[in-house]
Amino acid sequence: MGEDASLDALALTDHDTLEGLPRFLSQQPQVKMRLIPGIELSCRFIGRSLHVLGLFVNPDDSSFQRRLVDLRQRREDRNLRMVEKLQTMGVAITWEMVQAQAPTALVARPHFAKALVACGAANSSPDAFLRYVGDHAPGYVEREELEPSEAIRWIWEAGGIPLVAHPGRFGRGFIWNEAMPVLQKTGMAGFEAFYGDYSTSEQTYFNSLATRLGMARSGGSDYHGANKPGLKLGLGWGGLKVPGELIAELETTRNQGA
Repeated sequence: MGEDASLDALALTDHDTLEGLPRFLSQQPQVKMRLIPGIELSCRFIGRSLHVLGLFVNPDDSSFQRRLVDLRQRREDRNLRMVEKLQTMGVAITWEMVQAQAPTALVARPHFAKALVACGAANSSPDAFLRYVGDHAPGYVEREELEPSEAIRWIWEAGGIPLVAHPGRFGRGFIWNEAMPVLQKTGMAGFEAFYGDYSTSEQTYFNSLATRLGMARSGGSDYHGANKPGLKLGLGWGGLKVPGELIAELETTRNQGA
């Protein structure tokens, strides 16, 4: 799939788990593009959910694996509370119904949305988020999230490089000129300067910010398969082009910070 999109590199960055990486990396001998092991961790930053990417992490790092087991347990505890909350709202949903929508052991809100559609409580996934499991919906349960400094430390210690994922999704009113230096002081190495949802002005802004702060740039389409209909691997919504030279930039920063 990645070679069909003429990619130089492809990273797998599942949320809170490394389980897909062995199978992913085993394909390296069959493809020309570089396969990069990664992860995405959810954190709480200034009252908002911040996603931190870890690229080039070592999937065999036992300490990192133990930390992630604990993190997934926190996620499951929250998921069970969300099922209970939906049930008290009169929704005929069970934990098993939600699990059935997830292709792996990792269960997240998109799987809740699919289960809500399957049981007839919602017309579509967007409708399920709007009425039940979105950030401000009545069925939402806030999850205990990491501090950015904790996620950053875990990633560095696992041999990776920590990066802010899709900072442009914080909204136009968020002032990254002030917030990014705060994260930089705690060890954040860079951020996604190229992203599938960015406008031209956003891409220009984040590239300029990276240059001004001396931080590394990354980029990606944030491909989620059927969970994001119409979004293409490596191309985003059609206009994304991530420069291949970012790989060397990221590796240089990683080696300097290790």
